[in-house]
Amino acid sequence: MKIAILTPTFSYYSGIDRVAQQQAESFSRKRHKVTVFALEAKIRAKGYKVIELGMPKNPMLQRLYRLFFFLDLKAMKNYQKLKDFDLVISHFYPMNWLAYMAKKKYNIRYEYYNHGINAGDMGIFGWIYMLFFSILDHFTVRHVDRAYSVSRFLKEEMKKHYGIVSEVKYNTIDRRFNIKVKGNKIIKKYKLKSKKILLYIGRISPHKGIHLLLKAFGMIRKERKDVKLIIAGKPTFENYFKKLKKMANKDVIFTGYFDDKLLPAFYGACDLYVTCSLWEGFNLPAAEAQACGKKVIAFNIGSHPEVVKNGYLVKKGSIKGFAKAVLKALK
Repeated sequence: MKIAILTPTFSYYSGIDRVAQQQAESFSRKRHKVTVFALEAKIRAKGYKVIELGMPKNPMLQRLYRLFFFLDLKAMKNYQKLKDFDLVISHFYPMNWLAYMAKKKYNIRYEYYNHGINAGDMGIFGWIYMLFFSILDHFTVRHVDRAYSVSRFLKEEMKKHYGIVSEVKYNTIDRRFNIKVKGNKIIKKYKLKSKKILLYIGRISPHKGIHLLLKAFGMIRKERKDVKLIIAGKPTFENYFKKLKKMANKDVIFTGYFDDKLLPAFYGACDLYVTCSLWEGFNLPAAEAQACGKKVIAFNIGSHPEVVKNGYLVKKGSIKGFAKAVLKALK
C-alpha cells in the first residue's frame, strides 16, 4: 500500500513530528511504500521517502504562511502528488489542505491525527491567530474518513469544538526509551557528577511555561544547592528565549542542538523530568521519561492525568507547589 504522511515540520524537536516519524518507520517495516510530505524536514529518513515543500525561514513569516497556506496556489497544487496513494494521513494544519484536496479530487482515504491546538494565553494577536487557525483547521478535517485523538482529553475537545467523533490512539513509545538507558555521556559532557539533575525536553515557547519552571527552580535552589536544570529544546520564539536566558543562572543548562541519538541518554541522566507546560494534548517526553523509570513533575492540565502515572501533578500555575513537589520527589 502507498501511504503519504503529512506533517508541517519533520523535526526531532517536535513531539508531533516524532510520532509521524515512528509511524513512517512502522509502516515501512511492514513493507508499505511510505512518503512523508513536510514544509520543512530535518529528520533523516529510514526506509521511506521525504519530500520537503518549503516555507519562509523567518519564524513570524512561517506562522503567517502556515495560517494562509491555501493562498499559495503553487503550494496547494502539491495535492496532485498524492494522486496515486492509497492512504493519506495528516498530523497537523496546514497539511490538512493537501489531504482534503486529495480526497475531494481523487477520493483518496484521508485519516487525521488530532494532536490538539493550544489556545492558551497568547494576547490579542495570538487569540485572533488561533481563531482563524481553528476555523480553517475545522474546515479541512470535517470530511475525514477517520479521526484519531492522541488522548481522551483531545477526543472530548474535538467533539466539543468540531462535532467530530474520534478514536483514542495513544502515542507509541519507542523501545529505545527503557529503564536500562544510561546517562553517563550527558553527565560527563556537562560535568554533572554528584548533582541532582532536573530535565525538560521540548520546544522553547511560551505555552511550555519554561519561565515558570525557571522561577520554580530558583525556589528549589534555595533548599538544594546540588540541583542542576537541563533545558533541551529548540527556541521557536526568539524574544522569549532571550528572556529565559536573562532569567537563568549558572545552574541552568540550555543544550541547544543535540543529536537525536543522545535523547535516551538525557532521560538516563536525569533524576526527575520536570515541565511547567500550560497546555498539552499528550506530552511525549513525559511518557518517554516514565518509560525510562523517571518520575515526572507537571501541572494538572490537559492530558497529564492520563499520561503522568509516576510522579506528581500540581495545580496549574502554582510555582510554590511545583517547587515543593520537586523537593519531595528528590528526597
